[in-house]
Amino acid sequence: MNIDTLIFARWIIPVVPDQQVLEGHALAIHNGNILELLPAEQARAKYQPTRVHELPDHALIPGLINAHTHASMSLMRGLADDLPLMNWLNEHIWPAEGRWVNEEFIADGTRLAVAEMLRGGTTCFNDMYFFPDVTGKVSAAAGMRAVVGLIVIDFPSAWASDPDEYLRRGLEVHDQFRNHTLISTAFAPHAPYTVSDQPFERIRVLADELEIPIHMHVHETRDEISQGVSRYGNRPIERLRQLGLLSPALTAVHMTQLETAEIELFAESGASVVHCPESNLKLASGFCPVEKLHRAGINIAIGTDGAASNNDLDMFSEMRTAALLAKGVADDAGAIPAHAALRMATLNGAMALGIGDRTGSLEPGKAADITAVNLGSLETQPLYQPISQLVYATGRDKVTQVWVAGKQVVHDGRLTNLDQGEIIQRAEEWRERISEFK
Repeated sequence: MNIDTLIFARWIIPVVPDQQVLEGHALAIHNGNILELLPAEQARAKYQPTRVHELPDHALIPGLINAHTHASMSLMRGLADDLPLMNWLNEHIWPAEGRWVNEEFIADGTRLAVAEMLRGGTTCFNDMYFFPDVTGKVSAAAGMRAVVGLIVIDFPSAWASDPDEYLRRGLEVHDQFRNHTLISTAFAPHAPYTVSDQPFERIRVLADELEIPIHMHVHETRDEISQGVSRYGNRPIERLRQLGLLSPALTAVHMTQLETAEIELFAESGASVVHCPESNLKLASGFCPVEKLHRAGINIAIGTDGAASNNDLDMFSEMRTAALLAKGVADDAGAIPAHAALRMATLNGAMALGIGDRTGSLEPGKAADITAVNLGSLETQPLYQPISQLVYATGRDKVTQVWVAGKQVVHDGRLTNLDQGEIIQRAEEWRERISEFK
């Protein structure tokens, strides 16, 4: 049978079934989708591929999914470090956004972020930022999968002047990408403390009509809780419940300030959580009780947050930190084992974003979103358990090949659709501009 691509690897880790490691197998790809995972000798006899990749020291995993970031904020990487969240936002980030954010900023910042993520084995990201139309176009041109957030916030920006305009423009973006193979959309109200009741009510109705997710920061800091109680008379999660927003469509980001009853309520709702461990640590926002959420049956994904508060978009690092931090917070070395962390960074992310039927695991019929990781180097020897090695001993520098929808976007560590030199040059030009008027 003639097909597009056969990839032979030492190990294939499909994520489904859980903890499975296939050794000496091949993965067959045709028309952008996974056809089959089968023993190498059977694959050689059955298929006549146009392209063959022999990766004897590699593990194939689903492309990683960064379930929460602000891609173009990569141009603010290191701009205002070592500050509390509200100080960081109010005195540094929001003023910089007011001065610099435009379509050019979004395009260059997104291109920088996409290049970093692809080289690090991330094949899909969920974005929340201004000019989502530009983010979608840049991502599609690079061959990367993205969920672009239809941002809503009460105050004006370069993108829109009020909630009505945010929603109107967001719906236009949704229509623009409605049938795109790589780009989809989600409503992205910024947070309970920046969005009032009326826009939230409209978002709930529209999300139901369009059947797209809702993605927002929730319970990120103690200050957010205090603001909610002072302004609305209840904690943000209770307010969201009263507004009808706690549902399987909701993806809540951060969730560091949670009471037991809130965890139970959230579990009953079917909503998902995106854990951003390194950003939460850097901004001292608090600790997401990941093990408690996991035991409650809540779908937990992983995100980096933006590079302005992390300061990278490294999902391998994030997986490791998520697993280790969960153990420390739970006082249990068995909390969030390596295979659970890998699932959080792949299939759980896809499920949270409403695209679990398309990506997130290496299964026949799904898109061929694949990352190849070299486990043959000195730093990963000896190798007893490939999944543990991926989470605890491997870095993004070991990623050599990446495919999105069957198309190779990283080949031997080099980007195939993006000019790395030009991206670096544009980032330096922005640094000079922003530094001059900081």
